[in-house]
Amino acid sequence: MTLQQIRYVLTVAKYNSMNEAAKQLFVSQPSLSSAIKELETEVGIQIFQRTNKGVLITNEGEEFLGYARQVASQMELMEEHYFGDKDIKKKFGVSTQHYSFAVKAFVEMVKGFDMNEYEFAIRETRTADVIKDVYSGKSEVGILYENEFNERVIAKLLREHRLEFSPLFQCKGYVYLWKGHPLAKEAVISLEQLEAYPCLSFEQGDNNSFYLAEEILSTYDYKKTIKACDRSTMLNLMIGLEAYTLCSGIICEELNGSDFMAIPLKEQVTMTIGYIKRSHAALSSIGEIYIQNLQEYIELNQ
Repeated sequence: MTLQQIRYVLTVAKYNSMNEAAKQLFVSQPSLSSAIKELETEVGIQIFQRTNKGVLITNEGEEFLGYARQVASQMELMEEHYFGDKDIKKKFGVSTQHYSFAVKAFVEMVKGFDMNEYEFAIRETRTADVIKDVYSGKSEVGILYENEFNERVIAKLLREHRLEFSPLFQCKGYVYLWKGHPLAKEAVISLEQLEAYPCLSFEQGDNNSFYLAEEILSTYDYKKTIKACDRSTMLNLMIGLEAYTLCSGIICEELNGSDFMAIPLKEQVTMTIGYIKRSHAALSSIGEIYIQNLQEYIELNQ
């Protein structure tokens, strides 16, 4: 296995096309295809499945790409350190369920670095994709929650992907709604009071399991439900339809605006929000700073 083969694989995965990857690498398509096949034979797995519409990454290929990205990243850092290539940027990525506090901590972290030297990425995404991103090396850190209902399923998924969960904080359930909502002046809100209003949840795609839902009490028999794909749409639905969602109570007015509020849920439920990373892998210095910013923000706003 060579670094050149690793770069070939990563480029094919990026473009999902042998032809396009060959153009980007300035090699012929037959030469690239041959190099990939030699690598697959050497490691004993099929990394790509060839189709008429391009290439698809196999499950074994996803695992291989996770290691390949780490190798390529370390090589870039070595080249920068020893050969002074200033064009190579250090990379750091975070994948998270839809938490404004995770985005806020990311913003504060980025402010402390020279953007000319670093390439940052944050992905608010589905639960399964948070796990997949960290497993594949696309993100170093993932932010998600566990509770008594989903912890066994989440723990199983993390074991299968060789990831580990570290708790950040525990919290009770809150109702998140617009300040103009009819229940906005209540000190505590029960599920019975909420029956007349639509409950919002984040759509989870093909993995739309109760266990992968981002909201607590995902199995409750809500009378009215609406699924959304992003935080901005959910906030608009809260205003337009007097809808609500259930959350951790840690909200960021700077990002979401001051028109929304969190009120304690009467029913007693607990959730543990934490971060995931690859098992037995130490966080990078940037990762440690991000987690520290996250903890500090939570302590100030919990």
